[in-house]
Amino acid sequence: MDSAILCYMRMTIPENIIELSSIFRENGFTLYLVGGAVRDYILGKDNNDYDFTTDAKPDDIKRMFRKTIDTGIKHGTVTVIFHRKHYEITTFRIDGDYNDSRHPESVEFVNNLEEDLSRRDFTINAFAAELPAGKIIDMHGGMHDLRKKIIRAIGDPERRFEEDALRMMRGCRFSAQLGFSIEKETMKAMGKLSGTIRNVSAERIKEELFRLIGSDWPRMGLEAMRITGLMEAILPELAATYGFEQGGLHSETLYDHLVLALEWASNHGYPMTVRLASLFHDIGKTAVRAPGKDRMWTFYGHEEASAAMVDSIFRRLKTSNEERENVVHLVKNHMFSYTPDWSGSAVRRFIKRVGIENIDPLFELRIADMNATLGHAPDISNLYAFADRINDELDKENALSIKDLEINGTELIGLGIKPGPEIGKILAELLDEVIEDPSLNNKDYLEKRAISLFQSREQ
Repeated sequence: MDSAILCYMRMTIPENIIELSSIFRENGFTLYLVGGAVRDYILGKDNNDYDFTTDAKPDDIKRMFRKTIDTGIKHGTVTVIFHRKHYEITTFRIDGDYNDSRHPESVEFVNNLEEDLSRRDFTINAFAAELPAGKIIDMHGGMHDLRKKIIRAIGDPERRFEEDALRMMRGCRFSAQLGFSIEKETMKAMGKLSGTIRNVSAERIKEELFRLIGSDWPRMGLEAMRITGLMEAILPELAATYGFEQGGLHSETLYDHLVLALEWASNHGYPMTVRLASLFHDIGKTAVRAPGKDRMWTFYGHEEASAAMVDSIFRRLKTSNEERENVVHLVKNHMFSYTPDWSGSAVRRFIKRVGIENIDPLFELRIADMNATLGHAPDISNLYAFADRINDELDKENALSIKDLEINGTELIGLGIKPGPEIGKILAELLDEVIEDPSLNNKDYLEKRAISLFQSREQ
């Protein structure tokens, strides 16, 4: 691409950043806004995540401002605290050799913006806005690629990915976020080097993957991962669903079914937990498929197998315990089947089993699953009827958990029941009885019943 500086438009700069840049100018330095914030301004998207680059050295920056943090001083990055806001500012630099497919062994500070921008990942991320005027600078054809909706590595794509393997996942994530396709040579380099993604920490991979799944065009990002081999390296369980036939009501393969469910969740603004559960809810079918009647397949216990796979995947990606447990719980319970003849106690047991806080996400997962199966908006009148039953039970304020009982562990100890695991077991049995018959949730009955249960165990 022509490396000449091309100025297409001016970016509107917030007043506090104009003031920040004036301090650099007064001290004989220049400051530029770079990266995603400039790109998104051109695209008309909101982005207040500002990154800056400058010809000032880190020590110069620290002298200019009273409050700074050595965020990444080794690589020339200083965080400036200015008017109670944090601004990450990095000195123009070029990177030395990358020996771990992630971090440069050394950096060299330079005085040239063009050299600094040339080390970045993709052309659409290599814009700079000169401050304070906001004049946008494009040295790598980023404007052309934005118009063409293309993600293209700067310079030699193999070198860019050899420097930092996470850039391959970033490319897939940008594809999902922007709805852009990845340029042919960039895609080819990703395919050649996809195995090096294993050199990147699980936490960083997880961050990019989850942002991809939470994007507006997740299929585009997932397809880029699949075609390049990144999916096989990161999510072999999901890669194994490609081309996996389900039969029965499913005219599509398992991979397409999972992606369709995710797309429904994405298009309807479902929360991240539901999007993740949508993508993985049937992933265990690959482990339990067995021949059935009339050339059909069976998938008995696939929800349990899927939950176990999700647990393994999320542990490998080092997600938080909360993220893992929430998604596993939804996947494990997604095959519920309500019929109008359910008794009140059956509805209460469902609420107890899945948890009140999980009912809405579970219903959203069911709707995404149904849509992916049918290929169109499903009839959810049965779910509405079930929701009405659940709300009726909640309105009655009957006991649905141990904390709702009219007796607690301390009171059981006061009755002479020995402290220890037995207390929890007795409370659980009392709750089962109260869920079956809410009228039993009174202290007199619960005290007598608890003593009876304890004495029967002591015999």
